[in-house]
Amino acid sequence: MEIKKILNKSCFNNSHTYIYLTFSAIVTFWLLSLFEICSTLSDGSENQNIGATLVYKLLNDFWAGVVIGLLFVPFYFAFLYIKKPIGVVLIKVLFALVIIIQFALVKYSLTTHINLGADLLGYSLDDMYTTVTASESLSLLYFLPFILMPLLYLGINYLLKKFTNGRQIFATSFIFIIILGSLKLLSPDSTAAVYQNKLHFLTKDIATFQNEKSTLDISKLVYKKEYPLLKPFNETKDVLAPFFNIQEEKPNIVIIIAEGLGSDFIGNNSYGGFTPFLDSLTSKSLYWENFVSNTGRTFGAASSLLGSLPYGEKGFLELTKLPSHISLLSVLKANEYTTSYYCGDDSSFDRKINFLEYNEIDHVTDIKKFGPGYVKTKENSGGFSWGYPDAEIFKKTLSEMDSKKTPRLDVIMTLSNHEPFDFPSKDVYLKKVDNILNTNSTLNVKKDEIGAYKDIFAALLYTDTSIKNFMEAYSKRPEYKNTIFIITGDHRLIPIPQKDELCRFHVPLLIYSPMLKKAEKFKSVSSHWDVTPSLLSFLMNNYKFNKLAKTAWMGDGLDTAKEFRNIHQIPLMRYKGSINDYIYKDYMYSGGELYKINENFETNKVYEENISKTMADSLLSFKRLNAYLTKKNKIFPASLNKYSQPTVEFSKAELATIKTLAKNLTFDQTFLVARDLAFKKDYKKSTLLCDYILNEVPNYSEVRTLKGRMLAWDGKYDKAETELLEAIKRTPFETDAYLALMDVYKWSNQNAKAVQIGKKAIDSGINNPEIKAKLAQAKASINQKT
Repeated sequence: MEIKKILNKSCFNNSHTYIYLTFSAIVTFWLLSLFEICSTLSDGSENQNIGATLVYKLLNDFWAGVVIGLLFVPFYFAFLYIKKPIGVVLIKVLFALVIIIQFALVKYSLTTHINLGADLLGYSLDDMYTTVTASESLSLLYFLPFILMPLLYLGINYLLKKFTNGRQIFATSFIFIIILGSLKLLSPDSTAAVYQNKLHFLTKDIATFQNEKSTLDISKLVYKKEYPLLKPFNETKDVLAPFFNIQEEKPNIVIIIAEGLGSDFIGNNSYGGFTPFLDSLTSKSLYWENFVSNTGRTFGAASSLLGSLPYGEKGFLELTKLPSHISLLSVLKANEYTTSYYCGDDSSFDRKINFLEYNEIDHVTDIKKFGPGYVKTKENSGGFSWGYPDAEIFKKTLSEMDSKKTPRLDVIMTLSNHEPFDFPSKDVYLKKVDNILNTNSTLNVKKDEIGAYKDIFAALLYTDTSIKNFMEAYSKRPEYKNTIFIITGDHRLIPIPQKDELCRFHVPLLIYSPMLKKAEKFKSVSSHWDVTPSLLSFLMNNYKFNKLAKTAWMGDGLDTAKEFRNIHQIPLMRYKGSINDYIYKDYMYSGGELYKINENFETNKVYEENISKTMADSLLSFKRLNAYLTKKNKIFPASLNKYSQPTVEFSKAELATIKTLAKNLTFDQTFLVARDLAFKKDYKKSTLLCDYILNEVPNYSEVRTLKGRMLAWDGKYDKAETELLEAIKRTPFETDAYLALMDVYKWSNQNAKAVQIGKKAIDSGINNPEIKAKLAQAKASINQKT
């Protein structure tokens, strides 16, 4: 009997120790939610219902803590069975890790205004590091809160044990479960993503993503029509021709994709007043007020806008092997257009270069091709810079146009409306923000909110001015009168709070041209998917083009109705790996919730079970279609596709070798393996690894240079020259490819070419003594022969 009492007492003590640990985690969750709410309020942004937000957040934090506690229970008692002190210590460590993760997720949400979910799976470690260091300087001070969070948790645990006893904590827990359980049942709105516990949202979203991934297994995907998107070209109506004065020569096309340009910042919308040039352009253009991007981040802009393409699992560009497809780029190139893409960052980021090169683009100008005379955005304290700011991008674009024959397609991606919102003459634009605040009485937002995001509004003014200066400079060019300008945003910029679920996707679309008969505004809904179908329909029906027999677009074409309506079904990928938003008629289905879209393109939550079920079923049907198209390569038949540039194909034996040599290695680590193999004269395996890397990262200059050197070492000088010239073309300001090519010319007795390439290196601003030495040797060899 005495032993039984001792065991019961021990069980009680161990249980209440665990409840203390769990309840301490819940209290820490609550404090983090209070921190999040206070931080949001201090930014100057208003929460529609602060009371409801607080209650729902505390409610969800409590149940998240209870679930985590229940999950850890088996581990706790298993550890106790082994050795009691170890059990308590290990559970404290586990809960401390949970708190650190929760704090990190809260910080992420405060920056992006969305919860981190399955998009975590869509980015490589390198991409995540690049994104984080762009907006944060990784110093000891940055990591200090992550050290303090576990101490806060342990401190709360200590105070609870000091000021309460075991029976009190049992009773308190029981009361909370009864009250908060009832409240949970009576509060259906508490399930909205904005109120959810961050860790709960992350795990649930990843679980949902993985579950959907298994249900969309390739073996289960079958369609009656092998290529569901394939249809005759003439089924896409030419809706643009009535607005244009058609000329004989093919028009030049300039597409400006402005980073972060949401419709909120245009005209009289919520944050209007900080893009005066674009505002003035809306009255001179074809302007779609209720237009949406198909993705909530930049990764989907190129494929949606230029290709009207599906998403794949984590974005079309993330597909390791791109399915057969056509695009605006490839079709215009096949019709004598010079195609170019300009950006200030690295075109390898988000695998843009892979998509562009598949579509055989003629020229790509990115961070590696600016050279002397251009000012890069200054590095942050961590040494990171995204690249060149908007004015420099447009300056570079204009400088290269004379060398490119018309007709041209020029795609320009801006950069400055992105963290860390730094750009030249920032102080000047900050003063302009102050001037607008002091003189513009028509602003639709409080001055405090503008002040909280002052650097962002300054960046908007800078981008707007950069576009204005570009357009004014272009207007002096002879081809201006025969040019069509298309301006849109990739998505609505993230750091400024969003009013609803639709806001993130709401971007402007302007089509401006001296060829326009008149300006027009449209309230009808369209998306990036609709631009390429309509533009190609217009061009092919009114100019001398090689006609497309078949097309395979996700979009149906732009709707030019002036009244508010939506004739499209538009699934949206908020971030990589999440297709949980869907627009149908005047409804939006988002994260399982239904919203009604009004004429001002704003949403209100509604409860209509039939519509909700219809949209949920339609979204699931699209996910199946999306998986089928991309996993089975069923977008556009390869037999009809004469527009694409295939990547290197590997045999099964080669893939097995790559897997053995590069398993679990990054591309940088794989390059080191390839280099070691090259030094050991195993050129075959080294070249295989080089091709593997270049398939994924075509602009990796060191890899391409290594491949060129191996060809030269093997006596294949012509192939070596081709590879090294390609490396120089891609990265004209990096030294090693020039040195390698000068060696090739020396070994193959082509000293005149060595002199030529040496001078090109020096003219490019490369001040390297080895280049000069090799140049002198080549000149000496030429002189000896003469």
